[in-house]
Amino acid sequence: MEHAATRPSKPSSNISEIVSKFAKVCKLRSIGVISSENANQKNHNHHNYHNPNNNTSSLGEDSSDATEETECYGEKVHPQPVEVLGRSNVCADGEIMKLFDRVSALKLAYVQLQEAHIPYKPEKIMAADELVVAQLEVLCKIKHAYKEKKVTNKAKLDSSASSHLLVEIESSERLLEDLKSQVNAKDSEILRLKQELQELELANVGLVEKMRQISKEKKNARVLSMTTLEDAFKASSKSIHDFAKPLISLMKASGWDLDLAAKSIEDAVVYSKRSHKKYAFEAYIARIMFFGIAFKSYNIDAVMRFDDPIDTLTEYPNSDFAEFCRKKYPLVVHPMLEASFFGNLDHRAFVLSGKHPRTPFYHIFAKMAKWVWVLQGIAASIDPQAKIFTVDRGSKFSDVHMESVEDLEGATVADQEQAIPRVELMVMPGFKIGESFMRSRVYLSDLR
Repeated sequence: MEHAATRPSKPSSNISEIVSKFAKVCKLRSIGVISSENANQKNHNHHNYHNPNNNTSSLGEDSSDATEETECYGEKVHPQPVEVLGRSNVCADGEIMKLFDRVSALKLAYVQLQEAHIPYKPEKIMAADELVVAQLEVLCKIKHAYKEKKVTNKAKLDSSASSHLLVEIESSERLLEDLKSQVNAKDSEILRLKQELQELELANVGLVEKMRQISKEKKNARVLSMTTLEDAFKASSKSIHDFAKPLISLMKASGWDLDLAAKSIEDAVVYSKRSHKKYAFEAYIARIMFFGIAFKSYNIDAVMRFDDPIDTLTEYPNSDFAEFCRKKYPLVVHPMLEASFFGNLDHRAFVLSGKHPRTPFYHIFAKMAKWVWVLQGIAASIDPQAKIFTVDRGSKFSDVHMESVEDLEGATVADQEQAIPRVELMVMPGFKIGESFMRSRVYLSDLR
């Protein structure tokens, strides 16, 4: 009886110590931990409750302050400080309230466990112990649910990031397709430009060849010096004079009034001698032969190769020279003149049909046409910008640009110095070749 009376004292002290330390654990540690490693240890703890002499406790002094480990459904749980975060992205408000409710229920179960010890009632202790374990299991499930939700949220975040990456990939692929299209367009443009470049290079080759040909022609033209041009000019002037002589003779023989004819060519000209009226006919012929000439560089070797111009016309009936003769003969020899000379128009008919008669009269004309044609060809070969210049009647004489066909007979040196002669008639036009001049031939007024 004495032993029975003293029995509650030591267990009460033991229980008070356990309760005090468990309260510390509930306040300072997470609720997911309790010392219940297995069923045998639980039974051993219950045995300790019934055995007051057993000084071994599952909750010792050292283990109360340290981080304890226990198992929940066979899994070790490391106690962590309770952190209730108010961020909505961690857990919802309802889950936080549920967690607080479970913690409160655990505290209530713990209080019931305390009450079961005073007075000491093993049945109530067992029931309160089971209640505490049940609450701990619920908290363990909450912890697992929290972890699973965390993993799920992470998966959702990963899925969202993957979706964002997919959108960026699709956008990049579209951009890549656009860039490929632009590259293809640029490639097509490059191909087109390459073709244009090849065409331009071919055209440049042609231009280079053409420039070489022109340069060669210019070099050949340099050979045709001003001396050659002067010789052709003199030959042209002489051939015009040679053609005018038989023309005047035929007119005289046919009964034409030469004075009237000369007057019709150039009125009001004062001739110092009657024989000088021949210059009116030469001026008329030169005016027609040089009218409308377009300076064109061509090869005159074919024409110069033959002494007889009729041979040239026969050999090259479709040449530029043949066309020149066909064009000028009907203008120089009026049909009335030809009819009066020969009683017919056979010369004209032959020429207009593309043939060239071998008569003395046409031979003289062809010789004149040859030298006029050669003169303008040489001038154009030396200078493509060559020009013909004329002198009007009444112009002051200048020996730079003019040459008198007759000497000023009877005029003293003093008269020539005091009075400048005037041009009465231009017999032959002049040529300007670069900075050089082929002087025109003029008939001057009498100073006496």
